[in-house]
Amino acid sequence: MTDASLIDPAERGAECASDGTPLRDAARPRPRYEPLKAWHHFRILLRDKENTAEVFRIFEALPSKSFVPRVRALALSEQGEHLRATERDLPSILDDHEALRRMPAGSVAQAYCDFMEREGLSAAGLVAESVKAGRPAYPDLIQWYGYRLRDTHDLMHVITGYGRDALGEQCVLLFTHGQNPSHGHLLLGYAGAAHIKRMRKTKAPVWKAVRQAHRTGVACPSLVGMSIRDLLAMDLAEARKMLNIPDPDWYRECHRVWASEGIDPYDLLAPVKPEQQEALAA
Repeated sequence: MTDASLIDPAERGAECASDGTPLRDAARPRPRYEPLKAWHHFRILLRDKENTAEVFRIFEALPSKSFVPRVRALALSEQGEHLRATERDLPSILDDHEALRRMPAGSVAQAYCDFMEREGLSAAGLVAESVKAGRPAYPDLIQWYGYRLRDTHDLMHVITGYGRDALGEQCVLLFTHGQNPSHGHLLLGYAGAAHIKRMRKTKAPVWKAVRQAHRTGVACPSLVGMSIRDLLAMDLAEARKMLNIPDPDWYRECHRVWASEGIDPYDLLAPVKPEQQEALAA
């Protein structure tokens, strides 16, 4: 059943942007809160952390009551109108590395290109993964906002300094929860961290790392409401200072500890080797 508490009363009206785009398309189904379904998809994701389509299914099963009010606050504002006019297709902006590479050395754009090229990623690839989840798209402002959240995920890795290892992904998800709260982010972030702790008997301060990421997301101004073009042009160090983003020192400490324990942070969920067990017992 649809959870009536998830339906914003103002959605029943005809709220539209200046170009006529509705806040919520009439054909968009009402959200259904399905925690068991979310847990099912989370267990699938644990077996293959690269199966990004499962992430989108988890978010779909755990809709947030505050999501539509956040969409309304941005999309129907002057800033939202500006972003829709100037950044209608973020993947095309983010994947134009030729243009981004013309930005100054030390800029967010240069760091973003370095990250994406090193990891073999693209914004278009993330779009393709979301399509695999099988969710229909609707011509409304909810869709526009959701796309901005999706398309800026890898940029958040760059801005925060968290890598794409398992812990880095949990940290970015909890940073995102600080920005745009949802039970999906909490499940992926904290349950994912608990799974790492369960799989690895390690002295690494995993909980301190994820909690720091969560606090950083709360303190940081909303990235989804910022001009991504302007952010890309900024010096990375200056951007972090402006956004109240500290060095992720507890995350880096986890990597230092894992190195001493002979653990590969990009292979955290693999079976523990005998020599690693000896190192942890020492």
